[in-house]
Amino acid sequence: MIMVVGATGNVGEPLVRMLSAAGEQVTAVSRRITAAPPGVVVRQGDLSSLDFSGASSVFLMVPPGFAGPLEPVLARADGVERVVLLSSQGVGTGRHPAAYEEAVQASGLKWTVLRPAGFASNAFQWAESVRSAREVAAPFGDVALPVIDPEDIASVAAAALVDPAHEGRTYELTGAAAVSPRDQAAAIGEAVGEPVRFVPRTREEARAALLGFMPPHVADATLDILGSPTAAEQQVSPDVSRVLGRPPRSFAEWASRFAGAFK
Repeated sequence: MIMVVGATGNVGEPLVRMLSAAGEQVTAVSRRITAAPPGVVVRQGDLSSLDFSGASSVFLMVPPGFAGPLEPVLARADGVERVVLLSSQGVGTGRHPAAYEEAVQASGLKWTVLRPAGFASNAFQWAESVRSAREVAAPFGDVALPVIDPEDIASVAAAALVDPAHEGRTYELTGAAAVSPRDQAAAIGEAVGEPVRFVPRTREEARAALLGFMPPHVADATLDILGSPTAAEQQVSPDVSRVLGRPPRSFAEWASRFAGAFK
């Protein structure tokens, strides 16, 4: 049985769907989960009380509010053979600590680490302004980053959960090309069939908005990446293609799939 922790997230939800469609036995775990595809077992819970019983493989997403070390959680994983950790590109570039990756790698379990770049789905933050005013407001309008479709992350995770060829691997996951906020606004406009205007924001304006849902140090780190990315953070990785045998989806493909959210 495969357990997906964080089953209602941007990666966890499509991962549950993919695994279920492939005929795998799946348990979906989240603090607020109430429904899942037919045949999927639903468990409400979080890392502090996670029951691994019955699981042979685990997809592990550590939520932002988790305060403790990961080692005691993994120590309870009796019977689990394999863990796939959703980490972050920032670990590889030195912006984020490596504690969770190190805990998984020292756990004695077979492991795979996924380090995705920024999610294409972060563009949902603009949905209301696109619907009401056909505009996107963001800082650093011409700084391009290779954001990734969360469904591609889920596809790589699904492969790693069932195929031992991915054990002991760390994958850097990016989209097909670097795209700027201005590019993203244009792609959303194409998806909805009307022009979407890009409105520049200062760093200070963007920071004030971010502080509404993240602590100051996370907001500052996020803005540092968006405004002053390293060469590694702007580089397109081949790992999605290597694992899936196809290129990663573009931001325009993501926008087209979710055009309804912006209309």
